[in-house]
Amino acid sequence: MTSRANIACLGAGRMGRGIAVAFAYAGHTVTMIDIKGRSAEDFARLETDALDEIKKTFVSLSKLGLLTEADVDPLVARVSVVPASRSGAALSGAGMVFEGVPEVVELKREVLEAASKQVGPDTIIASTTSTILVDDLSGAIVNPRRFLNVHWLNPAYLIPLVEVSPGKATDSAIIDEVKALLEAIGKVPVVCAATPGFIVPRIQALAMNEAARMVEEGVASAEEIDKAIRYGFGFRYAVLGLLEFIDWGGGDILYYASRYLEGALGSDRYRAPDVISRNMHEGRIGLRTGAGFLDYSGMDVDAYRVKRLQAMVDLLRHFGLARPPVLDRG
Repeated sequence: MTSRANIACLGAGRMGRGIAVAFAYAGHTVTMIDIKGRSAEDFARLETDALDEIKKTFVSLSKLGLLTEADVDPLVARVSVVPASRSGAALSGAGMVFEGVPEVVELKREVLEAASKQVGPDTIIASTTSTILVDDLSGAIVNPRRFLNVHWLNPAYLIPLVEVSPGKATDSAIIDEVKALLEAIGKVPVVCAATPGFIVPRIQALAMNEAARMVEEGVASAEEIDKAIRYGFGFRYAVLGLLEFIDWGGGDILYYASRYLEGALGSDRYRAPDVISRNMHEGRIGLRTGAGFLDYSGMDVDAYRVKRLQAMVDLLRHFGLARPPVLDRG
């Protein structure tokens, strides 16, 4: 795949438009393909709506300082919308195709099968589904070695993370190509197994449900809980990953805290997985022992701590919460 490969999006809805903005911003030509059979009049409305939304997105990014107003029209010009009847030309010239149609297995399989017959032999095909596993779709693909799930988080043009989930038939070289393409446009790809919820949706479902449950139980108001997330939970995890944070404080702390919460709240949803107790009993507690979920052997731990704390101080400044010390001067 070339560094500025042509990109095709199956579907011209929210996901297709977000991906189009991300790739057009990074210099790629993008074609969004309308998968529905529409009248010429209906297609013209869809095309106008899609391109208008993409232009508004670029305008908003210019107001946020990511580009100038003069950049907007040239960036929009890199994106086009074509009807299903003209999909052949767009697909045959694409280096990578992203499917972003509604979350219906039969529909996705139908669209992917048709597309896989029109693309070149080396074209990579990806579904952007957040719920359907890659191996539930790959059987419809001609040459499934070049097929995988690539899950973007909305808004796709802003959120850096993209989850890459290969299937049983996916060639490892394809994974590397996709990661390189995403990194080249400023994204941060992570590879995960084909499992329901991938990484982020699985974790955030638990967190969001627990936050809603606390409102239901009267623990705190929605406003107070969100404040706690912004300035406590989210603040720390913007710097430290969840597993890195376990290592930072010590896996033994999580072990005992989990046992207490499970008993006090009477719910096994707080029960620690076996890996927590196993790590603790094996002495893999975290920074204190040189290993936990991550390996800290040979690392300058003091320098590592300073680097992470510096990032937290930078966040304090971002939120306007960094203050000078109060000194009593005689």
